[in-house]
Amino acid sequence: MKILLLLRHAKSSWKEDSLPDQERPLAKRGLRDAPRMGVVLREENLMPDLILSSTARRARQTTELVADAAGYPGEVSWLDELYAAAPEDILDILNALPAGYTCVMVVGHNPGLDELLALLTDEVDTLTTAALAQIDLPVDGWDQVGEETQGKLVNIWRPKEL
Repeated sequence: MKILLLLRHAKSSWKEDSLPDQERPLAKRGLRDAPRMGVVLREENLMPDLILSSTARRARQTTELVADAAGYPGEVSWLDELYAAAPEDILDILNALPAGYTCVMVVGHNPGLDELLALLTDEVDTLTTAALAQIDLPVDGWDQVGEETQGKLVNIWRPKEL
């Protein structure tokens, strides 16, 4: 079995209209919520073996705050391909991972994360900003994860519900 964690970036700021979308920083609420999700990882014993993150500024900041709060000892793989990624794009990235990783966290954006959640679990739900979803996948290797995978949505943690 593999564990896939999907984390939507925390709330971003729209204060600076002139910034390109990829450069929008976290808002105050995002700066507060992201570390709370790191605490969830630690308390739920869901420390990822690998974190894959979008390179958008709000995703980078979210990843750093979550990893720090969780005490994540590993490295982060920063991927431009995760910005505005469709579910198929995320699956391609996951399919290339070595089987040795048991728990992988993807930090990205909607609608791609919501669509991937639905594709892998047949559950339609919305990942609000800084929401974390745990999907258990009945596979031995990441190369086996695809549209036909019947994953189980274990939980979704949302900052406002903590």
